[in-house]
Amino acid sequence: MCLGIPGKIVEIYEQHGLRMGKVDFGGVIKEACLAYVPEAQIGDYTIIHVGFALNVIDEVEAQKTLQLMIEVGILDEELGESPDEDAAR
Repeated sequence: MCLGIPGKIVEIYEQHGLRMGKVDFGGVIKEACLAYVPEAQIGDYTIIHVGFALNVIDEVEAQKTLQLMIEVGILDEELGESPDEDAAR
């Protein structure tokens, strides 16, 4: 599958002229391009699809979606790892 996943922006920086960020997906941190959401700030939630932030969403909706993805078991599949694996590094 290839779904958009909500995540919390925990860091913003510029890399090769692009606005980039570190995004927390319930304990798994991934890098994403933030060029399409110039209004996004640290602490905002955004939908990430194939490494690109598509839009900013509110925290309540993001948490509901993350919880549902965890309950049906597709979050680990989409991220390719679990929060426990990420914490072990």
